[in-house]
Amino acid sequence: MFQLIKEDINCVFDRDPAAQSVFEVITTYPGFHALMIHRLANYCWGRGFRWLGRFISHIGRWLTGIEIHPGAQIGRRFFIDHGMGVVIGETAIIGDDCTLYHGVTLGGTSWDKGKRHPTLFNGVVVGAGAKVLGPIEIGEAARIGSNSVVVKSVPAGATVVGIPGRVIDSSKKKTTKEREEIASKMGFNAYGATADMPDPVAHAINHMLDHIHVMDKQLEKMHKVLSESGIDCSEQAMPSLDGCEIKE
Repeated sequence: MFQLIKEDINCVFDRDPAAQSVFEVITTYPGFHALMIHRLANYCWGRGFRWLGRFISHIGRWLTGIEIHPGAQIGRRFFIDHGMGVVIGETAIIGDDCTLYHGVTLGGTSWDKGKRHPTLFNGVVVGAGAKVLGPIEIGEAARIGSNSVVVKSVPAGATVVGIPGRVIDSSKKKTTKEREEIASKMGFNAYGATADMPDPVAHAINHMLDHIHVMDKQLEKMHKVLSESGIDCSEQAMPSLDGCEIKE
């Protein structure tokens, strides 16, 4: 038991750079408090003292703002960052080294008595405000983007964003290098918001950079063909973009 508690404390330092000391984690981290209370409630629940388990979890919800049903199964080194508004249902199963941020719901989509909540395999990260609903499986090391609504199983290592949640296709990132080269000339980073998030502004800028890249290639080919045909295409210096940085 003490080894388990030690792991729960140490994982906070691994995933929260704001953590200063063990005493701070023990006394001021609601996610840690909720996990300790859940382990006691789950112990009572598993031994048939179900009302007591529910009452203990109810006290934990009142103290921390985090609601974990005593029947939920939670693995080692589980971390809830901030925590307010997190809801974990009765038949949810969470593997080792998982992380949940505030406002996450691991909920059900039916009133069936059987398995109706998600299963998270090891190393899953669920972003703030995300809803993972139904008896689905979230594969090992998968990531659920903030405010996503996931109702279908997610393969291991995948990143899911949006409503409804969709797996990001890594093949769509082929032009990342070209985008970065053009963006660096223009003095800004198109991925100021992370590339995995469904930011409409970043999406529009990325398409614009793709368009500029294709236009540059086409102009190069046209210039080469015209020159080979004997048509004078004296090169004109391109205007510098050095002074065009976008200011906040």
